[in-house]
Amino acid sequence: MAPDKHVFRISGPQHLTHVNWKNPDHRRSVAATLVQGAYILEHDRQQNRCGSEALATPWWEFFHFQLIRTLIDDADSSIFGAIYELKSPAHFAPEAPKYVIAFRGTIIDIESISRDLKLDLHVIQNDLHCSSRFEIAMQAIEGVVSAGDLNVWLAGHSLGSAVAMLAGKKMAKMGVLLEAFLFNPPFISAPIERIKDEKLKQLIRTANSIITAGLVVAVKAWKGPRSTEWFAKMASWVPCLFVNPADHICSEYVGYFEHRKKMEEIGAARIGRLATKHSIVNILLGPLGKESEPLHLLPSANLTINMSPSPDFKKALGIHQWRRPDCQLKCMLYHYK
Repeated sequence: MAPDKHVFRISGPQHLTHVNWKNPDHRRSVAATLVQGAYILEHDRQQNRCGSEALATPWWEFFHFQLIRTLIDDADSSIFGAIYELKSPAHFAPEAPKYVIAFRGTIIDIESISRDLKLDLHVIQNDLHCSSRFEIAMQAIEGVVSAGDLNVWLAGHSLGSAVAMLAGKKMAKMGVLLEAFLFNPPFISAPIERIKDEKLKQLIRTANSIITAGLVVAVKAWKGPRSTEWFAKMASWVPCLFVNPADHICSEYVGYFEHRKKMEEIGAARIGRLATKHSIVNILLGPLGKESEPLHLLPSANLTINMSPSPDFKKALGIHQWRRPDCQLKCMLYHYK
């Protein structure tokens, strides 16, 4: 028997009988539900659930979408994403997407765990862009966009949000700004946000910013200026990030943006701007010819924090929390200047 979380009539957002596409809570819930659809597509495949036994379809049909393509990993034949099209003209609105491209995260099942964990390692090593899964995802996105409709949403959870973020950044550099809904996006860093002492936390972040900025200046004097034009170029792209403080994999985004604001308030904006464009690891790898743009560095974001208590890490990491109507959410808009 399938788990309750796979069954839409038990776990789906059935309270949302009418979508107001201007309502950010509705948009969040729809995007999270379509990501769940990508998860269930893979679970259906693994469990050989076909026809009337398949559970994935209600996850997109409830909101009047149709599945037009599944994205298949070439290494293990798993379904890692889906492309949906809003099919009912009665539900079109200027704020509604015509297409949504959604990516699932890691699935802890024997048929997919090996490949997914290898990709998680790519995220940690900052070379997800070298993976065939990302290449397949990027080709799919470019294919939809090249058809002439830019009303496209990207959505992803955990590993899937890393894929969506990297793709969104690449499209933004090409001047194509796609709406993105990134649930529990990984931020590879020391877990400073877990420190309870606020003064100590701020001291560590300030010291890190000063060291990072100093390294940038030193490398510039030794090797010449490092281009950061990409950072300013992407400032107009404002992805929606959804993080839970109890999920230490994504919670560093809270401090990343808050600290930049605090550096401006204490008159150290220039140091803050230098630090926010670079990571210490990337600066040190640059002279060795191993430099690559850190995935987590973002100029702008619409950051949503789930302040509802999470009983454990598994709940804090889960996609289900972002479909709920009763979340205690804190929203902040950060725009790079």
